Amino acid sequence: MKKTTKNLTLSAMFAAIGFVLPFFTGQIPQIGKMLLPMHIPVFLCGLICGWQYGAVVGFLLPLMRSVVFSVPVLFPTAIAMAFELAAYGLFSGLFYEHSRWRCVIALYRAMIAAMIAGRLVWAAAQIILLGMSGGRFTGQMFIAGAFLNAIPGIIIQLTLIPAIMVGLNRTGLVHFHDAKTPAEKSKG
Repeated sequence: MKKTTKNLTLSAMFAAIGFVLPFFTGQIPQIGKMLLPMHIPVFLCGLICGWQYGAVVGFLLPLMRSVVFSVPVLFPTAIAMAFELAAYGLFSGLFYEHSRWRCVIALYRAMIAAMIAGRLVWAAAQIILLGMSGGRFTGQMFIAGAFLNAIPGIIIQLTLIPAIMVGLNRTGLVHFHDAKTPAEKSKG
């Protein structure tokens, strides 16, 4: 019960951070698309609270911002982002949780795998949503939106998130450790 309360509280905090963090990009869509400010708290939520919490926060965050601030635009941007961010929270938490070791290397593996999966989910959502409205989602749009325009945000994520996790490890709030239980270790 105590762990559930802690995870719910942390998830609410990550959602609040994700709600506010885009204001630091000055609400300029081009900068927001490059720096990806909502991604950071979603990744942290998945890594710290677990994949279930990360997926829910990731899905709700762009939809809530769209309803409250009209940024991002609900259709198709916020809806596609909801699936993308849900995938980031889900896969980063799932891959990290199932890592043999909980360390910086496992953290990078989980993040990179989640980034790839999230971008593929985003592309699938864009194909479906744009197809419903009579538009097309091209390979060029995918490369530009998922990678080229996102390079600054990807660099920030791969630098900032591990630094935050290492800092939280030093404070004792997050623990890097071998995922094996003491009983499993004694068996060899």
